Amino acid sequence: MAALAGTNLIYGLGMIESGVTFDYAQLVIDDEIARMVKQVVGGIQVSDEHLAVDDIAKVGAFGDFLSLDATMAHMREQSQPALIDRRVREDWEERGSTDMYQRATARAREILETHVPEPLPDDVRQRLRDIVDDADRELAGA
Repeated sequence: MAALAGTNLIYGLGMIESGVTFDYAQLVIDDEIARMVKQVVGGIQVSDEHLAVDDIAKVGAFGDFLSLDATMAHMREQSQPALIDRRVREDWEERGSTDMYQRATARAREILETHVPEPLPDDVRQRLRDIVDDADRELAGA
């Protein structure tokens, strides 16, 4: 399978102003977009079930595919955004009418306040310590 335009690297997440400024909310937004790109690059299943061949035959032209259980199930497989709000306006307004940047800011704050990093394995910590010590010795001798 070919990758999207041949790329396998997404650079600059969280950067604004040509990389002069870093924005945590922008990082959260960019993370969501990168996850969506990864989903697309991973490919789309092509089978009778996923193509809804039987449902298309049953519903027919101009029928209502959106109300089918299979449509909702497969849609959720493809797209599960946390920040993009696809609700109808009335539901969006009932939940505070927040825009994507406001939701991303709240998520970034939550991450900063609650995240506990997983400690590095001892061998990795020791290897990093060795690299730093070697660099200190090299710079001291310079």
